[in-house]
Amino acid sequence: MPQLSLRNPLLTPSQIEASPSLLQGMSPELEADMRAYGCHLIQASGSVLRLPQPVMASAQVLLQRFYYLASFQLFPLRGIALGALFLACKVEESPQTIRNIINVMDIIVKRDRGYPEIVTDGYDTEYYDMKNEMVIGEIQILRRLGFNVQVELPYGLLVNYMRSLELTNQPHLPQLAWNYLNDLLRTPVYVCFQPETIACGAIFLAAHECNVPLPISPAWWVVFDSNGEDVIMVAKAAKALYLRQQPRIIPITDEELKLISGGKLDDHVEAIRKKRLREFQGANGEENSTRLSTHASRTADMRSRDTRGNNKER
Repeated sequence: MPQLSLRNPLLTPSQIEASPSLLQGMSPELEADMRAYGCHLIQASGSVLRLPQPVMASAQVLLQRFYYLASFQLFPLRGIALGALFLACKVEESPQTIRNIINVMDIIVKRDRGYPEIVTDGYDTEYYDMKNEMVIGEIQILRRLGFNVQVELPYGLLVNYMRSLELTNQPHLPQLAWNYLNDLLRTPVYVCFQPETIACGAIFLAAHECNVPLPISPAWWVVFDSNGEDVIMVAKAAKALYLRQQPRIIPITDEELKLISGGKLDDHVEAIRKKRLREFQGANGEENSTRLSTHASRTADMRSRDTRGNNKER
C-alpha cells in the first residue's frame, strides 16, 4: 500500500529532460520562457489582489508541476495560470472571486502588450472564454496531479536558518535571500529540490552577494539537512534566471502558440494593439464630444433661465 507524505513530490532527471512540451517539438528556451511568464502572471495578479505570498507561491509551484505532466501545446498557458491561482486561493484559504482573478490577470497581459487597460465586460465573449479556460485549467491540474496539491514552501525555514546563522541583523542579506526565493519560483527548482535545500541555496547566494562569510567547518548546510552540491545548483539556477533575456511577447493561447512557431506572433499582437488603441481613442473621442455637447446644452439652458429670471425681475 502506497504511503502518504506531506513532503513535496520531486521530479526524476528523466522527467526534467523530457517534458511533454519538449517531446512535442517545443524548444527548451521557449518552454522556459513560458514557464517564467506564467509565474509572472500569477505573481503580478496576486500582488494586485493583495494575496499572501504563500498563495502566489503555491500557485506557481502547481503550474510548474502541471507542465511536467502535460504540454503547453495541449493546455495553453493562460487557462492553467488562471486555474492554478484560483485553486491555490482555495487551498491556502484565501478565496477570491472568479471575476476578480480574470479581470486582474487580463489587465496584466494587456499592460505587458501595450493594449488599452480596459476591464473586460462580464458579459463579453472574451470574458466567458477566459472563465471556461480557468475552470478547465483547475480541473486539469487536479486531474493530472492526482489531487495532490500540497505545497511545502521554504519561507519559514529561511527565517529560522538565518536566525541560527545570526544573519538577521545584516542590512541587506535577509531581504535579498527572500527575493531569491520568490524569483526561483520561475524556475523548475521547486519541483527538483526540497524546501530545506532551496532555503540554503538562497542564503548561500545572498551571503555571496553581500560578502558575508558563513561557517565552513563543519559546513553550515549539513546542519540543515542539505547537500552542498544541491545548494550550489539552486544558487546557479537563480543566477541563470537573471542572465536570460525575457522575450517581449509570450504566447498564452492555442492560437498564439501556433503563430509563434511561424514567427508571426509579434506582428499579430502589434496589429491587435493598434486596432484596440484606435477603438479606445475613438470611443474616448465620442465620449468627450458627448460630454462637451451635454455641458454646452446645460450651460445654454442655465443662461436662458437666468435671462428669463432677469426679465421677470425687471
